[in-house]
Amino acid sequence: MRSFPDFLQKAQQGGVAIGHFNISDLVLVKAVFGAARELNVPVLVGLSEGEREFVGTRQIAAFVRSLREEFDFPIFLNADHTHSLAKGIEAAKAGFDSIVFDLSALPIEENVRQTKQAVEAMKAVNPSVLVEGEIGDIGTGSEIHESSPDLSKGLSTPEEAKQFVESTRVDILAPAVGNMHGMLRSMVGGETKKRLDIERIAGIKRAARAFLTLHGGSGTDDEDLRKAIAAGINIVHINTELRVAWRHGLEHGLAKQPDEVVPYKILPSVVDSVKQVVGSRLQLFNGRHVAHGT
Repeated sequence: MRSFPDFLQKAQQGGVAIGHFNISDLVLVKAVFGAARELNVPVLVGLSEGEREFVGTRQIAAFVRSLREEFDFPIFLNADHTHSLAKGIEAAKAGFDSIVFDLSALPIEENVRQTKQAVEAMKAVNPSVLVEGEIGDIGTGSEIHESSPDLSKGLSTPEEAKQFVESTRVDILAPAVGNMHGMLRSMVGGETKKRLDIERIAGIKRAARAFLTLHGGSGTDDEDLRKAIAAGINIVHINTELRVAWRHGLEHGLAKQPDEVVPYKILPSVVDSVKQVVGSRLQLFNGRHVAHGT
């Protein structure tokens, strides 16, 4: 099995992106893994600090590793939005393939100083781990928001991206390019879509010369995602769309079998609901025709 950096490099050369999907239970893992295997494309599952606390950092690392080994399939594991060095070290020790060290809320000088130290410390624990840094403002919380914050002041510039990557030696950069965590209520029904600054992505790619991640991909216009990938985005994060599908699938499963108490008889409808979203996103990220217009 080739390593995660190999698959990232291959995706970049092929003009496609690796899909990153947040998981917080084994039902979500099952759905993401199932969709990726059906399409035969590599996939990245990620857990924020809160999600890791719920599932167990070492436990999810062992589970994902067992899937990769048993099925000889490229499923990789990311420690999403890690805000402290202690949590980063914990993920590095557990064998995560990548770690998002996110101090984007701090002033850029402080973000640079602490991220540089974190890169050195985490790679000392696990030299093969990829470390991602984040700059700019894309809001917080993968949930449904009533109103959109003004993120225009926190957009990343190519100069800032270049300086950050060179100073910190991160492997991957997450810039602010019009993306936002979570979704507006109007996005859930598809009435509105997030729009991205494609020229800004292209400028950042040229300047930073690093792998780029798009956080907050849920609810983004499909054509903008295609253009963003063509402009240099290598990983796209989807979380809120899966959470909405998880909830809808669970409600459907309970309504269909109101007297059922056996979890494995209720939960397949959740797997199906999430799998459909993951499958359609993976097709889009890999330049294939999208069967379900998500």
